[in-house]
Amino acid sequence: MSKQTILGRVTQLAKANINALLDQAEDPQKMLDQLIRDYTANIAEAEQAVAATIGNLRLMEQDHVEDIEAAREWGGKALAASRKADELRAGGSGPEADTFDNLAKVALGRQLQSEKEARTAEPTIAAQTEVVDKLKAGLDQMKAKLSELKAKRDELVARAKSAQAQNRMMDAVKSIDVLDPTSELSRFEDKVRREEARALGKQELAASSLDAQFEELDALGDSAEVEARLAALKTTK
Repeated sequence: MSKQTILGRVTQLAKANINALLDQAEDPQKMLDQLIRDYTANIAEAEQAVAATIGNLRLMEQDHVEDIEAAREWGGKALAASRKADELRAGGSGPEADTFDNLAKVALGRQLQSEKEARTAEPTIAAQTEVVDKLKAGLDQMKAKLSELKAKRDELVARAKSAQAQNRMMDAVKSIDVLDPTSELSRFEDKVRREEARALGKQELAASSLDAQFEELDALGDSAEVEARLAALKTTK
């Protein structure tokens, strides 16, 4: 995987709008579980690639330091050879002095080569450092996004469990609601009230029957009185 591919994927995943994805999902919890798996896998893959990129950068930085150190050392050797040549030439040893001057030139050439390599590596090191910084920042964002995904998943699961518990409670309350006309208690109460009404009706009927009997007795008494008075009238003539 190239650095640009890694950077592009990290950036895309880090900028993902979780809420928008949830709004489009038929099963938000299942989608969140899949996203968590995808993010975890991509983070692991990106971490390996970023580690390799960082390793390459550190090697370049070490080479750059070695080039700078080598340039300094070759400069020191060139200076030492040049001074030795000057001493020999001052003492009348011209050919030997030329030998040390040639050594100084070789050392200066090596110094120039090391300095050139160091300068050539600097833009690449700077670019790689920028890429590594972006990759690190992207990975941090992805890890934060993964934490957000897990929190969303946990929140969604908790809300689902709460909703299920509330539904079970409401179903239980509804099943024992005495005001529900379809409930067993309501039907039993209606049956009791009908029995009570029937008993009242029988009592009322029994009372009216007794009244009629007493009225009949009263009527018989009046008839007997009339007969007695008539007999009395007849005896007085």
